[in-house]
Amino acid sequence: MRVSFEVNGRQLAADVWEGESLLYVLRERLGLWGSKNACEQGECGSCSVLLDGQLVCACLVLAAAADGSRVRTVEGMEADRVGRAVQEAMVEAGGVQCGFCTPGFVVSIADLLSKDPHPGVLAVREALAGNICRCTGYVRIFEAVQKAASRL
Repeated sequence: MRVSFEVNGRQLAADVWEGESLLYVLRERLGLWGSKNACEQGECGSCSVLLDGQLVCACLVLAAAADGSRVRTVEGMEADRVGRAVQEAMVEAGGVQCGFCTPGFVVSIADLLSKDPHPGVLAVREALAGNICRCTGYVRIFEAVQKAASRL
C-alpha cells in the first residue's frame, strides 16, 4: 500500500505493509532517524511526533492511518522559534546525556510551550509524564523547559 503525508513541511510517500507503524516508516523507509525506537508500546515517549498537531507516540500509529496527515518530527523542530528555543535550552541546561530520550522530550516540550508559553511546574510535569529518561534525573530537563519558556 502507498501512503503519502507531509513530513516536516515536505510531501513524502512510501510503500508500506499495512501493519507497519509510523515510527518504522519514518526511520526505515524515509531515513528520519531522530525519533527513537525504544519500547514499541507507547510507554517511553522516545518516538514522540506531532501528527496533525497532536502529540503521539509514532510506535502506536499505523502508517496507513497517517496517510494524508501532517507529521512533524524532531528533525523539523528547528524550523520554528519554539522548537529552536527548546533545542538550545536542552543543550545549555545539560538536559541531554546519552541522547536517546532527547528527541521525544524536544517534541513534547515544544508541543507544551506552543500551547502554554509559560507553564507552571505541574503543567510541565504532566506534559512530560509520558517521557522516560534513565540518565538525567529530569531536573536539567525541567530547567531546559524554563530556559526555553523565558525566551518565548
